[in-house]
Amino acid sequence: MFLSKPYFPAPTENRMGDDGDLLTARRIFYDEKPRNLWALMRNRFSWMNRYVDPEKHAGVEVGCGIGVVKEFVRAKSILLTDYAESPWLDVKMVDAMKTPFRDEEFDFVVCMNMIHHLPNAMQLFREMRRILKPGGVLLVQEANASFLLRLALRLMRKEGYSFEVNVFDENIILSDPANPWSGNNAIGELLFNDHTKFHTHVPFFRIEQDEYSECFLFLNSGGVTAKTISVPLPAWGVRLVELLDKVCVRLAPNFFAMQRSIALRKIS
Repeated sequence: MFLSKPYFPAPTENRMGDDGDLLTARRIFYDEKPRNLWALMRNRFSWMNRYVDPEKHAGVEVGCGIGVVKEFVRAKSILLTDYAESPWLDVKMVDAMKTPFRDEEFDFVVCMNMIHHLPNAMQLFREMRRILKPGGVLLVQEANASFLLRLALRLMRKEGYSFEVNVFDENIILSDPANPWSGNNAIGELLFNDHTKFHTHVPFFRIEQDEYSECFLFLNSGGVTAKTISVPLPAWGVRLVELLDKVCVRLAPNFFAMQRSIALRKIS
């Protein structure tokens, strides 16, 4: 199939700007307040409020990047963590596959577009099971390697993808551990397309939500942690693009959908 073969560009091929410059990305988000980007992030986070009690639940975001979850998710408390030393972090230098937190400490954990950057997904799931309370929920927003996303990856040469890996094998390295900005954007599909297979390999989590989203708003967002050109839209223009995205994703998710939203409930 066209664009189905493994593709991983060299870092020197990257056509996006300021890749990994989180200080610049956060400054742009808060100081310039790009309407397209704010809408993108609102949509990526806001669905999580279905699973969070704003009065009772305490959570943590692992791999939080520019750290904007508190703008969109209402909770009693949310810790910001990442494998970095950014000044907005509550806990710095946190390896999501081996965190410093207590057993059963959190009601929810947020993973925003970070699983495809990890060397091993199974290690993450086991660690999340450890730190989540019984019945707690792992809220995952992840890339979906649709035709258009694969095409965009090849055009921008920022990250890659390969469907030829076993994501459930703890001995397989899925992404370069020496480069936190490398990524295999096929990981989301390989993990979640077959729910039965996921539950067989990850029996301590139950999939409660798996929804596709996002296309043209993503392409015109300007980028989150790496930047490219975009066309600023008025509020009505953003709403129109959001509506177009919903229609396209519903009609042909394998072609259009560039993201998916997954809620995993911890079970005994």
